[in-house]
Amino acid sequence: MEATVAASFSSFVTSTQNSSSSPCSLLLSRKNLGSVNLRFKSRLSVRSSSTSDSVVTLLDYGAGNVRSIRNALRHLGFSIKDVQTPGDILNADRLIFPGVGAFTPAMDVLNKTGMGEALCTYIDNDRPFLGICLGLQLLFDSSEENGPVKGLGVIPGTVGRFDSSAGIRVPHIGWNALQVGKDSEILDDVGNRHVYFVHSYRAIPSNENKDWVSSTCHYGESFISSIRRGNVHAVQFHPEKSGEVGLSVLRRFLDPKSSSKQKPEQGKASKLAKRVIACLDVRTNDKGDLVVTKGDQYDVREQSNENEVRNLGKPVDLARQYYKDGADEISFLNITGFRDFPLGDLPMIQVLRYTSENVFVPLTVGGGIRDFTDATGRYYSSLEVAAEYFRSGADKISIGSDAVYAAEEFIKSGAKTGKSSLEQISRVYGNQAVVVSIDPCRVYVNDPDDVPYKVIRVTNPGPNGEEYAWYQCTVSGGREGRPIGAYELAKAVEELGAGEILLNCIDCDGQGKGFDTDLVKLISDSVGIPVIASSGAGTPEHFSEVFETTNASAALAAGIFHRKEVPIQSVKEHLLEKSIEVRM
Repeated sequence: MEATVAASFSSFVTSTQNSSSSPCSLLLSRKNLGSVNLRFKSRLSVRSSSTSDSVVTLLDYGAGNVRSIRNALRHLGFSIKDVQTPGDILNADRLIFPGVGAFTPAMDVLNKTGMGEALCTYIDNDRPFLGICLGLQLLFDSSEENGPVKGLGVIPGTVGRFDSSAGIRVPHIGWNALQVGKDSEILDDVGNRHVYFVHSYRAIPSNENKDWVSSTCHYGESFISSIRRGNVHAVQFHPEKSGEVGLSVLRRFLDPKSSSKQKPEQGKASKLAKRVIACLDVRTNDKGDLVVTKGDQYDVREQSNENEVRNLGKPVDLARQYYKDGADEISFLNITGFRDFPLGDLPMIQVLRYTSENVFVPLTVGGGIRDFTDATGRYYSSLEVAAEYFRSGADKISIGSDAVYAAEEFIKSGAKTGKSSLEQISRVYGNQAVVVSIDPCRVYVNDPDDVPYKVIRVTNPGPNGEEYAWYQCTVSGGREGRPIGAYELAKAVEELGAGEILLNCIDCDGQGKGFDTDLVKLISDSVGIPVIASSGAGTPEHFSEVFETTNASAALAAGIFHRKEVPIQSVKEHLLEKSIEVRM
């Protein structure tokens, strides 16, 4: 019978592929077809008698990191049935759609496979449904992302891009507060605490969709952060990346009867929080073991007779500890990735897989993400490389050297080729999934006109009293300087599709004297995407300094956390004392 339902959907979609109507509007138009409609409904009533209360049906259409939601569901004691046909949607007891990526490719898949109409039927029958992020946006009439593109048409409204003219940074990345309405049900345990968002597009509350809205969030404007009607729920944030708060949202959806009757822990979330990120530089040591190391101006070897690679712990163990300690994100940088074939780097891929099993905050991975040809002559695109990282548990990928080369070509030609790793990955997965890591070093000059790059007056003069400097970008782990400045690179990669910048500084790396606030201010004032300050943190005061004097959205540290010199909680408590909002 399931095959019959699937076949009917396939033939239906084939016959209507060229229609401009949404799957749900097509479904509604067929409700007046009399006997056809009755025959259709009889098929929809088929349910699998073997479905258990502990099984969740998951609609994974093949884009982005869905491993995290799988791990969260297993962590909560549920097993997973993957959707293979539209009939699997119709027979589900509870359905989760963790939409990841861009709107147009997702709708293409839903339309071509018949999943879109099956979703509409399922939702129309008020069956337990939870959409996540793009899984919420696709429910609306249409989206402006690479469009207009028609959505499923369940909820009135158009999904549009955040308006950056108001001074906000797009994408909206980080931990923000919800304004929860009545009868939200699955949000009852949130308790004024932060949840994690990462998106460039949003839906706005209106008179037409007000009956659907269960919570809103403020980011330059009020947008819809969750909807609910009967058993149908969807959230713009990522519960599987929102720590224990997010797990409570999933738990309430999956098993409302088991939800805690205790008063939820109350927080003080009021707006977008500044993020504190733990970074793990990962590489193999001389024995072939994968270790977390830390450089001193990018030199990761001990100053000893053995000259061995500095070993500060095991990647998975440290990541789990930082999650427990309150890190808002965890970043893995494979610092030998530029030499090796990343898809052959099974230990790093395993690190991601194991980490994502118990770490429910965002994971970023970088190192060697570019086009490759292996020893057999097989070509792998950067898109394939990134896809493997996403499927292994990464939420964002970080591009370094390859982004520098792409930016140089873009500045030289003045045209986008669409072929760079940065452009390809952001087009398929959305720019919120792409971080560009910039590794500059300070070059002092006597006169701003001495070089053709953006020059600033520095707070601390150079060794010969120079008052000015520019920041030269490097590749290959800081070993090779390139004829491009950090300012020029940042502007170019934003144009090419980067959603975030990880701003390092070779001069400050490992010094513990504070971030290069001159550099951070230069870049964060020049781009409209979030900037992560990196390199140089030594005390909690360095975090408050960079947040108070620049427009950095986040600050990252490594060595002080690895060596247990400064706990993450101490940093956050200090920031709260300085009236800087953070997630606690």
